[in-house]
Formats: sequence, structure tokens, C-alpha cells
Amino acid sequence: MKIAVLSDIHGNLGALDAILHDIAQRDVDLIVNLGDILSGALQPVETADRLMALNLPTIRGNHERQVLAGDPTRMGPSDKMAYSLLQPKHTHWLAGLPESLRLFDDVLMMHGTPDSDLTYLLEVVTASGCRSAMKHEVAQRLAHIDASLILCGHTHLPRSVRLDDGRLIVNPGSVGLQAYEDEHPYLHRMETGSPHARYAIVERSTTGWSSQLLAIEYDWDTAAELAARNNRLDWICPLKTGYVK
Repeated sequence: MKIAVLSDIHGNLGALDAILHDIAQRDVDLIVNLGDILSGALQPVETADRLMALNLPTIRGNHERQVLAGDPTRMGPSDKMAYSLLQPKHTHWLAGLPESLRLFDDVLMMHGTPDSDLTYLLEVVTASGCRSAMKHEVAQRLAHIDASLILCGHTHLPRSVRLDDGRLIVNPGSVGLQAYEDEHPYLHRMETGSPHARYAIVERSTTGWSSQLLAIEYDWDTAAELAARNNRLDWICPLKTGYVK
């Protein structure tokens, strides 16, 4: 079994199409989507149409939850853009997505942690910034999770961690946005340092699950130009460099 894992597309149709093209060359059995699908500065409607036609196993992220809450006064610019452009068929699709999904008996899809779509699973944010979580910290967050493969997103940072008990946790990184700044729970930056679209392939063999983290070229200059036309100058540097600024 070979699974392509996507997350945090954020309406970047160009990046998504580049990744789908790459997946088509790799004899993949299944593609899954870990949420934060449409909100951003680019093409939420076109991205929704592409994904709805594919009918992939998909969960919602924090941005889907925020858009579905339906209160623009409490939304940031990325959610406001999606909320203003999406049609009823798109919001109906989002509303039907689960918060997590047990794909097989031993595979669990979630956006953040089992308890929160806003909490990082493989990272820790402190007043000093963001660091990689240690294995025992990850294990504590997954204390009641018995899946042998756990797929998570939200951080936009590609990372794979195998716990001492053999469980494999994979964050594929972000398809559509390679850097951002956040204030929750402290001000911090998440940066991959390159503009490449990210995804992962996980594969089950007789010895268990393994993972491959992939970085794919696409036309990020055109994506940045679209962000500029949409008056989202804050997206230009992340799209073109993988750094916030």
C-alpha cells in the first residue's frame, strides 16, 4: 500500500496541480488530504472544484472550521477571501468533512493533535520561538492513539518521527504555502526555506510503514503575482522564497 499525503493546500492550485502530476508518475494507490484546503490569497474556488472532483479521503483543518463558522468579523484575510468566494456547493462539501479519519485500522488522519486543530503535534512553541518536539512530548500527545501510522499537518513543516514503540508520525508539509507567522500561543515563524510544494508518500511493507518527504517545483512566481493582484503582499515572499520576509 502506497499513499500520497497532502496537507495545507491553501488554495494554491498551481502547486496542487504540480503535485498531482508528480503523484501520477509514482504508482500511488491512494491520495489523502489533511485539511486547510482553500483559505489563502490565491484560488479557493478553483481548488475546491479540483478536489471535489477527485473525491479524496479528506479531513477539515482549522481554516475550514473558521470559514464554516460564518462570521467574517472574526476571520483573517485568508478565511474572508474563501468565505466571500465559495459557493453553497463548496461550503456543503466542507461541512461534510470529518475532523479526523481512521483510514484503516492502523492509519489515523488528523490536522493538528487529537485534541486540537490549532496545536502542533511535532513542534513546541515557547516564548523563545518554535522547536522540534522531543519523542516523549509527541508520545504524550498521542497517549491514547493506537494507530501505527499517524498523519498530521497544520505546521507546514515536513517532518517524520518514529516513536520508540514503533508508531510513525508523518507531517507532509504544505502544498501551497511554505512560510507563515502566527501569534498562537506565542509569536513565531514557520519557514521551510524554499518555495517548493511539499507532500509525502507513505508505504506499508512487511516490516511496517515508511515515509518519503518530497519537494516539487512549480510556477511560484506566477502564484506570487496572483497574490499581489489580490492585494496580499504578505504572501509574496513566502511563496517565492519559503521565508516570511
